[in-house]
Amino acid sequence: MNIGSNKGAMSNINITPYIDILLVLLIIFMVITPVKQMDLDVKVPQTSQDNDKGAIDPNVIVVSIGESAKIAINNEETTIGQLGSKLQDIYSKRANKNMFVSASPKLAYSDVVRVIDIAKGAGVGDIGLLTEEVH
Repeated sequence: MNIGSNKGAMSNINITPYIDILLVLLIIFMVITPVKQMDLDVKVPQTSQDNDKGAIDPNVIVVSIGESAKIAINNEETTIGQLGSKLQDIYSKRANKNMFVSASPKLAYSDVVRVIDIAKGAGVGDIGLLTEEVH
C-alpha cells in the first residue's frame, strides 16, 4: 500500500507570521505618534455691539512691528534686545497680563513668533493679534 501518495500541493496559506508583523508595526506606530500636539492656544474675539471707537483703555499694551522689523511698545520705539526686559518691567507691576501684537502684513511670520516668544518669556499671559480691516 502506498499511503503517502495523496500528498499534493498545500492550498492553505499560513498568515500567522503576517499578523505578527502587522501587530509589531501597529505598536511601533502607536509609540512614535505624539500624544499631545504642541501649539498655541487661540481665542477668537467676539464681536462687540458697542461702537465706541474712541473709548480705548489706556492700560492696554500694544507691541507694533513695522515693515523693517522696527518694534514699538505703545508707540515707544525699542529694539528686539530690549523688548524682553521692558515687557518684564511693565508686567511685573500689573495684574492684567494681556498684550496685543500689531504687525505689518509684509513681515515674515518668524519675526512675529519671535516677539510672541519673548513676550511669553517676560511673563505676558494672553496675547492677541491685531489685524487691519480690509475694505
